[in-house]
Amino acid sequence: MTRARFQNVVDEMLGRLDRELDVVLEDAFPGKRLVGGKYSMGTQSITMFMEDVTEQCLRLFPEGELLLDYFKVVFAHELGHAYDKELVDLAHKLDGADGSERNRLMLQIEENAWIFARSILPDLALSFVEEIESQSLAPYYLAVEKDLVPA
Repeated sequence: MTRARFQNVVDEMLGRLDRELDVVLEDAFPGKRLVGGKYSMGTQSITMFMEDVTEQCLRLFPEGELLLDYFKVVFAHELGHAYDKELVDLAHKLDGADGSERNRLMLQIEENAWIFARSILPDLALSFVEEIESQSLAPYYLAVEKDLVPA
């Protein structure tokens, strides 16, 4: 997939929203984790990692035909962080939290982003979006669940 095709998705989605936002397309996340995108509160920007999004997509949908739609979903999730009116407050709470409180706050931040993402993706099948969302949220639910189970 070419950078231009990913950029077209970004431009089209940003064109529907009422806010200027810097979006950078990078090849891959500079670490060992498979990160599709990252929102930075400090710079009010989103960085999308094209190779990582491609790998994530192929793991869930091996045929690869859904890559642009998958990218759209991941980008919508990152936009969800950018548009989250609670994010600053949740991030401040996160700074002083530990253990189970930290896990619950992280889950809330991610759930908020997914709520927004679903609201701006009416052209995609809800089951497709929910499959990606459930994969994304699984580690957060697991962390919260571990805190709730007595040792």
